[in-house]
Amino acid sequence: MNGNNSNNSNNNVLGALDAVLAERKTQADPKSSYVAQLHHKGLNKILEKVGEEATETIIAAKDASQSGELKELIGETADLWFHSMVMLSHLGSNSDAVLAELAKRFDLSGLEEKAARTSND
Repeated sequence: MNGNNSNNSNNNVLGALDAVLAERKTQADPKSSYVAQLHHKGLNKILEKVGEEATETIIAAKDASQSGELKELIGETADLWFHSMVMLSHLGSNSDAVLAELAKRFDLSGLEEKAARTSND
C-alpha cells in the first residue's frame, strides 16, 4: 500500500491487523508466531520492543531530514505502530480506541487539546 490510499482502506488495514493480533494472542503457538511469542514473554518484553522501535524511528527521522529519503522512516514507523498495537492488544485494547481518541481531538487546536488533558490529570 502507498500513502495515496483512502483513509477507509487504511483503517481496514488497522482493523484487520487488530483481528490478527487478537487471534494470535490467544490461539497461536509462541514457537511459530512472533506475536504469540511477544505475548508469551509478557508486557515488559513488548514495552522493550516499543521503546526499541521508537528509538529506531527517531534515528530514521533524523537521517531522513538530511537525505530527504523517507523509505526507512516509513518502515520504522510501521514497526513502531505494529509493536504499539501488540501492546494495546496485550492490554485488552486495539486501534479503534486510539482512532476514537484522535477523532475526539480532531476539532480542537493542539493547545486546547493539551490544556484539556492537563486539566483532567
